[in-house]
Amino acid sequence: MIKVAVAGCAGRMGSAVVDAVTAADDMEVACGIDPHGAEAGFPVYASVAEAVAAGGFDVLVDFTQPDVVAGNLAAALPAGVDCVVGTTGLANDVLEALAAQAAPGTCLFYAPNFTTGAVLMMEFARAAAPYFPEAEVIEFHHCNKKDAPSGTAVRTAQMIAEARAPRVSAAPGRETEVPGAGGARGALVDGVPVHAVRSMGYVASQEVIFGSLGQTLTLRHDSWDRSSYMPGVLLGIRSVGAREGLIVGLEQFMD
Repeated sequence: MIKVAVAGCAGRMGSAVVDAVTAADDMEVACGIDPHGAEAGFPVYASVAEAVAAGGFDVLVDFTQPDVVAGNLAAALPAGVDCVVGTTGLANDVLEALAAQAAPGTCLFYAPNFTTGAVLMMEFARAAAPYFPEAEVIEFHHCNKKDAPSGTAVRTAQMIAEARAPRVSAAPGRETEVPGAGGARGALVDGVPVHAVRSMGYVASQEVIFGSLGQTLTLRHDSWDRSSYMPGVLLGIRSVGAREGLIVGLEQFMD
């Protein structure tokens, strides 16, 4: 039985993780971490450091905030706790530095997106990138999301750039933005324009638009409910015990 601690257990994603882990036959919620949470069949600690001191869990799942996740991992990884992270906003160099602090045999697993459909969309984008000189990413999220662009969009742009190198876009960039409308061409992530939409009515959606002479190819993925993330979260929890070091992307655990 895998013992799981859920950081951010009182939040929307954290609550969904608690429900998914509770429903699984091979794992259970050992504790929660949330300064605003109340005990609900398991102890809830105000910080990861307090939970680590109490012990009793194998894996930490973190769906908190970009400004606290690094501190959570810094408390858990040196103690030998495997970590499954869905909080976006961490740069690769920060992830590498945190993984370097981990106890031997400990895994830091970070996924920009836990939905299988989004992972497949990113893989399809990687496959298409060498054949199209132009690519842009448009991502849509609920109005309370704390970071822009999303981790999924950043990772998608990086994958496109890697796959099409050394080719670079010839499309007009930020130099064409008219005065007073800076940002119209989006943020450049490794040379790929990324546009972030924040509005009520969305959970998480993303489009990747490829263009070449006389044709376009559009890839789109939509998540309408947070339950779509849970199979990927459970896969991460089941997989980290056999791995070590930093692992990025759910595709690393998918067949």
